[in-house]
Amino acid sequence: MKILNCPLNGPRNISEFTYGGEYHAMPDAAKSSRSDWAEYIFFHRNPAGPVIEWWCHTASAYWFLAERDTRNNEILRTMPVAEYLSEQQA
Repeated sequence: MKILNCPLNGPRNISEFTYGGEYHAMPDAAKSSRSDWAEYIFFHRNPAGPVIEWWCHTASAYWFLAERDTRNNEILRTMPVAEYLSEQQA
């Protein structure tokens, strides 16, 4: 059984979660072109190695971020979105 640690609800079976895709910053709506929005919606890096991804604990509808190594499917850490954003600003 694979366990994912929800920052709000603690360790849970992976079957309780929904994968939301790779995280990438949303473009500025006032300054972005249609091309910028198309890239944001349709194109992802998909690298081999650590990736930040959206995950949702389905029972509580709590969305958070997880860092997962795509080479071996290992979850490196999970965090609330605000924590990740504050790390990026530091």
